[in-house]
Amino acid sequence: MATPYVTDETGGKYIASTQRPDGTWRKQRRVKEGYVPQEEVPVYENKYVKFFKSKPELPPGLSPEATAPVTPSRPEGGEPGLSKTAKRNLKRKEKRRQQQEKGEAEALSRTLEKVSLGETAQVPSAPQASRAAPAAASDQPDSATTAEKAKKIKNLKKKLRQVEELQQRIQAGEISQPSKEQLEKLARRRALEEELEDLELGL
Repeated sequence: MATPYVTDETGGKYIASTQRPDGTWRKQRRVKEGYVPQEEVPVYENKYVKFFKSKPELPPGLSPEATAPVTPSRPEGGEPGLSKTAKRNLKRKEKRRQQQEKGEAEALSRTLEKVSLGETAQVPSAPQASRAAPAAASDQPDSATTAEKAKKIKNLKKKLRQVEELQQRIQAGEISQPSKEQLEKLARRRALEEELEDLELGL
C-alpha cells in the first residue's frame, strides 16, 4: 500500500496523520527529499535475474510462426518417441489382449451353442424336455467335480494297493495271525474294485 503524502504551500512533503485502532491519532511526519518508504523500495535483483528476465523466449532469429505447435504424427509402432523395447512390449501387450478377447469370444460361443442345444431339446415334448435338461447339465463337466473324482480314484487305487500288499504278506508268512482290521480290509477288496470301475467309467 502506497504511503499517503500531503504537500503544504512551501512544497514540503508530509506523511498524513493516521488513526490508531484505539482511536488516538498519529501526528503527521515530514519527509526529507529523496526519501523512499520501505514498502515502496523495489526488490533487489542480481544481474543473473535481470539477464534472464530480459532474455527473449525464442532463440535469436527464430520467428514465432515456426514455433507453432505441430500435432505429432503417430508412428506405426504406437506412442511417439518410444524405444524399440517399449514398442516391442506394446505389441506383446496388444497381442495378449487380442488372444484373451478371442478366447473369451470362443468360450461365449461354446456356451451359446450348449444353451441352444438345450433349448432345441426342450421343444419336442414335456417328458423329453425334462430328460434333456439333466443331460445338458451333465454335458458341462465341472472342473471341481472331475478333480474330486480323480482324487477318489487315486485314494481307491491306494487302498487296493495296500490290500494286495497285505495279502502278499499273509501268503508269504510274514503275518501268521492277521488282526480283525486286516481281515476286514481283505474282505472289502471286491467292493473297492467295483467302486473304482464305476468311477473310471463315469469319467
